[in-house]
Amino acid sequence: MNQGDLAQQLRTLSQQLGFSAVGITRADPGAASDKLRAWLAEGMHGEMDYMARHMELRANPSQLHPGTLTVISAAVDYLPHTKTVDSADMAAISRYAQGRDYHKVVRNRLQKLAEGIAALIGPFGYRVFSDSAPVMEVEFARQAGLGWRGKHTLLLSRQGSWRFLGEIYTDLDLPPDAPISDHCGHCTACLDACPTAAIVAPYTVDARRCISYLTIELTGAIPEPLRPLIGNRIYGCDDCQLCCPWNRFAQLGDPEFTPRHALDASKLSALFAWTEHEFETRLAGNPIRRIGHERWLRNIAVALGNGPASEAAFTALHGHIEHPSALVREHVAWALAQLHARLAKP
Repeated sequence: MNQGDLAQQLRTLSQQLGFSAVGITRADPGAASDKLRAWLAEGMHGEMDYMARHMELRANPSQLHPGTLTVISAAVDYLPHTKTVDSADMAAISRYAQGRDYHKVVRNRLQKLAEGIAALIGPFGYRVFSDSAPVMEVEFARQAGLGWRGKHTLLLSRQGSWRFLGEIYTDLDLPPDAPISDHCGHCTACLDACPTAAIVAPYTVDARRCISYLTIELTGAIPEPLRPLIGNRIYGCDDCQLCCPWNRFAQLGDPEFTPRHALDASKLSALFAWTEHEFETRLAGNPIRRIGHERWLRNIAVALGNGPASEAAFTALHGHIEHPSALVREHVAWALAQLHARLAKP
């Protein structure tokens, strides 16, 4: 089988496995590596030290997987619904985290895709990834023609941005696909919509201000000036995607990512009442579980402090005012002070 025919068979297999798009590119991130180095030098990665620590692995795929010549980039649509959480006493959770853990779903499908290729040509060298190793996945997806890098830095296509990405690093010398042009034009919707002004310039996000970073990656206290800007978002933030004109064309995604445990429609006070055992049990197989119960409570305390000064909010917060964690206590005290200040206003 020649390489062109193999590439076509690969596309057929990917569709059968539920991928919404697949593309091929050389294993060279090019100038994107220098841009990432400059971003790291500015300290915009915050506490995500692993990004700087593994920079050379990102820039040189063959160091991560010896013999890599080609990157097969694949996408899975995940949009679970089109509703938004409008009530301030409801929890806003990023849509990607309301269902199954995408890491496992995408990696399992990529493994099956690799096994399907091996069934056609015999054993070959490869390794599969889905946000699970230092891989410049947006850049490789861009090069492979799956879309372009939006001004919010996410991969964007004519089908929107509600997509998970995954890659196969391989020693196969497959014909690369052509990139597609950028279609953001003069639009600044994502910059204008960011609640914390984290998109400091087109194609540049200061993670230290990003709500996704603050609620997921940050291990300590959330900076006080940013707490009121978080609103009711307790895990991640979708605002830069919700406002994007291209997402008008997005279709509902894979049913694997259907919301579980009412994570798309829960009261903050109800989620704040989850014990650590309930948190661990109910969120098994969900990406939220990795932040742990302590940060879960930290995030919800901030959201309660930003919400209505209701009896339910006061009761929920007072129930954790003597929590064993100093981190939780700090944010509970802040939230109570916010609610009391709101009540004191004429």
